[in-house]
Amino acid sequence: MLERERDRSKEIHPWTFTAWCNSHLRKAGTQIENIEEDFRNGLKLMLLLEVISGERLPKPDKGKMRFHKIANVNKALDFICSKGVKLVSIGAEEIVDGNGKMTLGMIWTIILRFAIQDISVEETSAKEGLLLWCQRKTAPYRNVNVQNFHISWKDGLALCALIHRHRPDLIDYSKLRKDDPIGNLNTAFEVAEKFLDIPKMLDAEDIVNTPKPDEKAIMTYVSCFYHAFAGAEQAETAANRICKVLAVNQENEKLMEEYEKLASELLEWIRRTVPWLENRVAEQTMRAMQQKLEDFRDYRRIHKPPRVQEKCQLEINFNTLQTKLRLSNRPAFMPSEGKMVSDIANAWKGLEQVEKGYEEWLLTEIRRLERLDHLAEKFKQKCSMHEAWTSGKEGLLSQKDYESASLMEIRALMRKHEAFESDLAAHQDRVEQIAAIAQELNELDYHDAATVNTRCQGICDQWDNLGTLTQKRRDALERVEKLWETIDQLYLEFAKRAAPFNNWMDGAVEDLQDMFIVHSIEEIQSLITAHDQFKATLPEADKERMATMGIHSEILKIAQTYGIKLSGINPYTNLSPQDISNKWDTVKHLVPLRDQMLQEEVARQQANERLRRQFAAQANIIGPWIQTKMEEISHVSVDIAGSLEEQMNSLKQYEQNIINYKSNIDKLEGDHQLSQESLIFDNKHTNYSMEHVRVGWEQLLTTIARTINEVENQILTRDAKGISQEQLNEFRASFNHFDRKRNGMMDPDDFRACLISMGYDLGEVEFARIMTLVDPNNTSVVTFQAFIDFMTRETAETDTAEQVMASFKILASDKNYITVDELRRELPPDQAEYCISRMTRFVGPDSPAGALDYISFSSALYGESDL
Repeated sequence: MLERERDRSKEIHPWTFTAWCNSHLRKAGTQIENIEEDFRNGLKLMLLLEVISGERLPKPDKGKMRFHKIANVNKALDFICSKGVKLVSIGAEEIVDGNGKMTLGMIWTIILRFAIQDISVEETSAKEGLLLWCQRKTAPYRNVNVQNFHISWKDGLALCALIHRHRPDLIDYSKLRKDDPIGNLNTAFEVAEKFLDIPKMLDAEDIVNTPKPDEKAIMTYVSCFYHAFAGAEQAETAANRICKVLAVNQENEKLMEEYEKLASELLEWIRRTVPWLENRVAEQTMRAMQQKLEDFRDYRRIHKPPRVQEKCQLEINFNTLQTKLRLSNRPAFMPSEGKMVSDIANAWKGLEQVEKGYEEWLLTEIRRLERLDHLAEKFKQKCSMHEAWTSGKEGLLSQKDYESASLMEIRALMRKHEAFESDLAAHQDRVEQIAAIAQELNELDYHDAATVNTRCQGICDQWDNLGTLTQKRRDALERVEKLWETIDQLYLEFAKRAAPFNNWMDGAVEDLQDMFIVHSIEEIQSLITAHDQFKATLPEADKERMATMGIHSEILKIAQTYGIKLSGINPYTNLSPQDISNKWDTVKHLVPLRDQMLQEEVARQQANERLRRQFAAQANIIGPWIQTKMEEISHVSVDIAGSLEEQMNSLKQYEQNIINYKSNIDKLEGDHQLSQESLIFDNKHTNYSMEHVRVGWEQLLTTIARTINEVENQILTRDAKGISQEQLNEFRASFNHFDRKRNGMMDPDDFRACLISMGYDLGEVEFARIMTLVDPNNTSVVTFQAFIDFMTRETAETDTAEQVMASFKILASDKNYITVDELRRELPPDQAEYCISRMTRFVGPDSPAGALDYISFSSALYGESDL
């Protein structure tokens, strides 16, 4: 091979090699004039090798004798051989004797070894590697087609394209013409010498006028461009890697900030809402409490649903962020204290507990106020009747009419008083009822209890006074009773019989006008039964009326028979036959009215029962439907086949079907509201309350959203790791095969069997290590997501802290620190400023002011300690 090179060396233009040697020798402060003469003593030859290799050669011999020169040339040739180059038929004597062909062949060998041999692209040879590099760099340029190292370069456009590709500021390629090869070549030579420190090694006229230019000369010259631009390309590659890593970090930080903001807003809303729900200060009126209930319904319908969506979205964002951090080898995201997903879940749980308690309190208060209104009205009615009866009684009992009365009048007064006592005793029950109602109103915390107590106390005080006055009057009449001998028995009997009957009619009128409140058909049926029983007593009561009226008829008959002149006034009672007849007519009039009221209440309770059955019919369908969908979703990620995108489309359709079902929930909410407005608080026809349905619906929406997010994360994992759909299908098929329970999880034994089936050779130690990766919380189950993460981690490559560190080292020119200027020069402005703001100051010997520590920064990106 070397012989072949020596034969071809006659083609080499000595001027090109001379210029190449001088481009390196000038770094040592010297140069050569004649390549055949100036290397003969071996001194500049050894110096050239030291400059281009960066290594020290043995000390040269200082003498000027022939053997000194031969010794120096041999040292140079030995060094070349030590680099793996075979020098056949090239001896020191030929070089010392000035053999031009041998000298040029040796220089070409040096160029091949030290300037071209290390150029290798995609495992090609040195020459092919340099040619491939030129082809790639010039591919986008018009009129350039590099196929070799001779005629492809004759028009000068290839050289200009190489320069413009790397330094577009030096040449305006658009102004170059293919028909001006000498101008193009000289432009390239001049720009390379002035701005790229590449000396002129070729002659433009020589290249243009030669049918096939010197291949070695052009290769030598072009290799200088490769070495001039290789460092810049390496820096560009390093900068691109750093930009990619920083972009990932910036995106992750943005997601973290968004999570913190959304979590803060949601927790703040919960913090503001809980005190409102904990406020259990009852309103005094039914209308005010019903407004509170309406406000609570608005909260449930309008204010809470968006927050449910925010909570779900927050969990999805958190899972997505953790997946991205894991895929980019970053440490897991730890939210600020108090803003963990678990903290938000606990706060939400507390909100729902308070919410449930608030609703129960509202309904209890409404029932209490309903009962209070009923009792207050009943209290007023009984008080009015009692006060009407007692009106003027104290004045009558205080009269001393018996002092001037006749014997008959005294006896009449005595009997009248006995009838009053009977009447008074009959009213004792009503007074006790009034006191009992007042006590119950106080126990139920009636808002106007003071007025009730005042009125009740007045009635009780008056009742006690009536008792005292009654006893005093009896005592007085009994004292004078011995003065009188006769009494009109018939008047007395009428009075005694009319008074209880009148009291019975008063009670009947009171019962017929009594207000009632019921909550079921059974309760109203009980009242109807009681009313029917009362109506059954009317014939017997009518007999009593007729008997009482018969006594009065007997009085009239006796008076008529014996010619007695009656005053028309019964001395024993104020009740007249007309009073009895009028009150009896009132009772008969009230009976059908009571019938009508009871039937209207029956209709209302039947309507309530229809509402209960209507709500129950829907709830008994919706409740199991939600439970069935929850069970289907738990298996859906395992059962759906096809690509991840197909799975996503299926899940989206599944989600849309669920959302379309929302109208059924809204209709149930409407029926629930109608029930509450009708004060229906129980339903024996269903076990599903509106609260159960609401919670189940929210869980269903959250579960389908989470399942979709899991598939999204699998897509994110696939794309980030570069794994194929076929690999993912293989992973899923393997997982499904060993998912014995079909619940989306494998136990450790099934997971081990799955790994063995995929070709893993597992020992106990290795399997324990893998389990710490897929089950860090020791739950004894392996989810599909954990399985995918492990398999992609095993099969894909990711950037590491060491890779980023190496990239920064390139930008820093192998220094252990990097400067602000270097960052701003090599990186885009926003990412350069990102690094500058986060890198710490580098502390080390001879480090300039403003030096930055890129090593600790690279480690921090991946959550590692300084390497």
